[in-house]
Amino acid sequence: MAIQGYDALDATALAELVRKKELHPTELVEETISRIEAVNPKLNAVVHKMYEQARKAAAGSLPEGPFTGVPFLVKDLDGYLAGEPFVGGCRALVGFIPDHDAELMARFRRAGVVIVAKTATPELGILGTTEPALNGPTRNPWNPEHSTGGSSGGSAACVAARVVPMAHGGDGGGSIRIPASACGLFGLKPTRARNPLGPDVGEGWGGFVQQHVLTRSVRDSAAMLDATQGADLGAPYAAPAPARPFLQEVGTAPGRLRIAFSTGSLYGKHVHPDCKAAVQDAVKLCQELGHELVDDAPRFDREELVRSYLVNVAANTSVQLEEIGQQRGKPVDATDVEPSTWALAQLGNILTAADLQRARNAMHRAGRMMAAFHERYDLFLDATLAYPPIRIGELALKPAELAALSVLRKLPLKPAFLKLLDELAGNSLEKTPNTQLFNQTGQPAMSVPLYWNAAGLPVGVQFAARFGDEATLFRLASQLEQARPWAGRKP
Repeated sequence: MAIQGYDALDATALAELVRKKELHPTELVEETISRIEAVNPKLNAVVHKMYEQARKAAAGSLPEGPFTGVPFLVKDLDGYLAGEPFVGGCRALVGFIPDHDAELMARFRRAGVVIVAKTATPELGILGTTEPALNGPTRNPWNPEHSTGGSSGGSAACVAARVVPMAHGGDGGGSIRIPASACGLFGLKPTRARNPLGPDVGEGWGGFVQQHVLTRSVRDSAAMLDATQGADLGAPYAAPAPARPFLQEVGTAPGRLRIAFSTGSLYGKHVHPDCKAAVQDAVKLCQELGHELVDDAPRFDREELVRSYLVNVAANTSVQLEEIGQQRGKPVDATDVEPSTWALAQLGNILTAADLQRARNAMHRAGRMMAAFHERYDLFLDATLAYPPIRIGELALKPAELAALSVLRKLPLKPAFLKLLDELAGNSLEKTPNTQLFNQTGQPAMSVPLYWNAAGLPVGVQFAARFGDEATLFRLASQLEQARPWAGRKP
């Protein structure tokens, strides 16, 4: 029997019902399972089911945490679950089953959630759309002809479709914020090192990757960050400690904020009118709430930062494929991965240590530049994406690009590789140009669902804050949520 009002309840509300014994965790697990079975044939968002494990956990003694008994989904990337497949949308990882939990997964469990399934991701989380060759495309609940974005696309689809109120995501170039925008959700990328990455990873993609959750309510995001944040054993560095629990920031008046905004593209050339309209709408709303809005944007060498992003991802992809080969006892070759992944790895092999250090230097300069920018402004506002949710297949490699990659596979010349990959990155980043900067600088940023276009597709807006200042983001987000409630809008 369906749980009455489930669609309208966030994770905090479900946990409260469990605490009051008005709902049992086993009921919530069965509700989630029935919803996965109903929507997954249409959306292709869940790639590994853990139904029996979830039933057993829900029937047993769960940890006392802020989300005890609440069903939860984990992205099939960004952290191991003991005894469960870890595939990451990649053929080369099929059959790999880790024997331990990543620290973040252990903290999720200690928060009391019941993990019911794992969700889809593009191959190794590289692309901003969830369409891996291994599993096929994940479809957007608002319109199945469109993408969920990526790389946390499976998690976003399930939260938007009301399968669960909250799901895990990771963000190395926008992979929480992009699908949050495409699916009409709240998505926060925390400050670098806010959440743990150990014991298997020191830093993801050279410090770009941060993990958290996608939610429908701001309070769920804040409460889960309280439960998971803090350095783990052996972490190479730590984020600044928060002044108080993030949940206490929700509902706290943010005061009069000075917010810079731009309707332009950070790493691309064009912005769709719908995305400009979303920013202008957010500007008007923030002004009505008493904030000062200034038309201004950070100034930087776009080509240098795009190249540094590409170089960093290529170097890390090369090492990742090497480690996968060692793990499985057989080197990864071009038949094991998608052409764009193989090309990135080859580029990573061709690059020098000096190339990588130049990229790191550019990233650190960007961090200094943004720190100076935030001396003048509390927040920066722009469109999360430069275009509304793209159609499935829109970012697929064209025949000429596939042919060029095939030639370069046999003759990997560095100048030719760089030229082609710059073109491919330019095409991809043209749609998703506004998120990567904040992975490079490490500062927190959030996508907020305030706008839907005439076609009924969500168009998120992004706010970025000073390094370590999630508190201001949560305060503003809860103020926006109260002024323009979005939780009632559903596909």
